[in-house]
Amino acid sequence: MSSITELAEIVSALPPHTQQVFNHIFSVNVLKGTLKPPAQMLPWIEERFGSVDKVTRQKVVRVTNLVTAESSIFNPLRSLRPHDFSQAATDEPRNMTLMEDDPFSSPLDSTPEDPFGRVKGKYCITASNVAKFEQYHCVVIFKNHEPLSFNRSEVADYIGTGWKWAQKAHAYDPSAKYCLFLWNCTNRAGASIMHGHAQVIIGSGSHYAKVEQLCTAVSGYSNKYGRNYFNDLFMVHQALGLAWKSGDARTIVYLTALKQREVMVLGHSPDDSFTTSIYDVLSCFRDRLQVKSFNLGIIFPPLGDVSGWEGFPLIARMVDRGDTGDLSSDIGAMEFYGANVVNSDPFETARALAESFKG
Repeated sequence: MSSITELAEIVSALPPHTQQVFNHIFSVNVLKGTLKPPAQMLPWIEERFGSVDKVTRQKVVRVTNLVTAESSIFNPLRSLRPHDFSQAATDEPRNMTLMEDDPFSSPLDSTPEDPFGRVKGKYCITASNVAKFEQYHCVVIFKNHEPLSFNRSEVADYIGTGWKWAQKAHAYDPSAKYCLFLWNCTNRAGASIMHGHAQVIIGSGSHYAKVEQLCTAVSGYSNKYGRNYFNDLFMVHQALGLAWKSGDARTIVYLTALKQREVMVLGHSPDDSFTTSIYDVLSCFRDRLQVKSFNLGIIFPPLGDVSGWEGFPLIARMVDRGDTGDLSSDIGAMEFYGANVVNSDPFETARALAESFKG
């Protein structure tokens, strides 16, 4: 079975044209780390990591997206490091149960609305965020309070309701054109309230900095190679067995992941194929990969006519944030100031997702 540690060899076996496009987008560096443990440490290494040899001679793979300047360092051995779950037994029930003073349990009485009103979906309703980081910032409050309890119809409704709210905000203020849909599932992923909810923001002036950087990078790629970046991105991932198409939506297990198991879905609109593909990823995370916490972000192209964004797709990115009972953080100084360190193998994630999409 393919593994991220064999990425250089896998790429070298691709057809020449596909290799060329891969090298337009990515660079791969394979690093070898060695160490000399004391004899007293060998039994612990064997028990924890399964092999002394795997620890004393480690293969580390660094993948860099030359277009977007994203970089990820893969060493699946890091997933076997010791973690502190000493409070997991007491923290889990507190994290996963409804707060006694949950303001989202009765949103019409306990949450404010936007100046242009609320948007009601079948399984959710919007409220104006009381602590905003954008002029127009809503909370999409789920009727089902359990954050990891969702089905296909509910996910489609959450995204659809958020999109309707953005359109309503844009109609109220046409200068507000730049929209993100954000879902932090559980406190491990940044949720301050455990009741299931998402957020939508829409601003004016320009898109958010990372989105603007992506748009500029994509435009530069097109100017340099005369090709569509997103089509090429999908093509090389598909050639590696890390991408597939479902309807009009394209799903990619992304090589320069932000964190564990990052998956990207590209679409033309928030239609059934786009939301179904997102649900299929999230349900695989939860049911097959035992993911307890995740972040989902959806980038919408600008509402209205804005030059320079032609052909820019909807982009959903989903990432596993680890176990809610783990007291250690999954993000440290390396992620802030260096590159992303990823403990999972994208080829293993792709195998699990492929089975889910077949089903």
